[in-house]
Amino acid sequence: MPETPYVPGVQGVGTVDGRTVWFPTGAGMAPGDGSMAARAVARREDLVFLPDVDPVVMAALGLSAVAAHMALTWRGELVAGETVVVLGCGAVGQAAIQLARLVGAGRVVAAARSVQARDRAVRAGADVVVALEDVAEAAQGADLLLDPLFGPPAAAAAGALRPGGRWVNLGGSAGETCPITSSTLRSRSLRLSGYTNNELTVQQRADAIAVVARHAAEGALTVDHEVVPLDGVTDAWHRNSRGRVVLIT
Repeated sequence: MPETPYVPGVQGVGTVDGRTVWFPTGAGMAPGDGSMAARAVARREDLVFLPDVDPVVMAALGLSAVAAHMALTWRGELVAGETVVVLGCGAVGQAAIQLARLVGAGRVVAAARSVQARDRAVRAGADVVVALEDVAEAAQGADLLLDPLFGPPAAAAAGALRPGGRWVNLGGSAGETCPITSSTLRSRSLRLSGYTNNELTVQQRADAIAVVARHAAEGALTVDHEVVPLDGVTDAWHRNSRGRVVLIT
């Protein structure tokens, strides 16, 4: 299975004038613009001032939770009482399960490949947790598919959606192509949408961060993460952890 590139340092949580802020960075693509440092440069207009929230939890959630929230609500148009299927249970999947529940989903189905990922889905509060190969049966009649995987798992889940169901794709970690047929899309009148954080306006991103921060401050939203001191960044980099790593100073 192809792996997506691991790009750390694209966001940070710090303090400005004694207040806690979230800020995006360019992932170190230009000199001095990364966040793996005791001090980082950010544009004031990009700062999002946060409530009284654990900065480590907020850093762990960050843009992954933004993607989950916006894919569910803005792209996916989730309505209270609907059934949501979440593929995978990395940071996006964990956040999506919890956020779907907070929006009012009637039922949340999670499907993941590994036992560890399925355990995370259980802890995140999914009603039904299955292996990826069993997703078609578990997803029968669902309203919305949140899909960071694409590939065969997405095809199986999408084919089980109700007529008129919505499918929002956020990534391709299970494959860059998906073996779904035109007849499936047409006969079930499925609606397929792509999502990327890159299309958000500064205001949309700030509003989404505010929602994520509020839920995190209330203790209703978190993701598994590893805390690493800044002077341990070399070891963390070489381990190339597939989990969420939060560097602290």
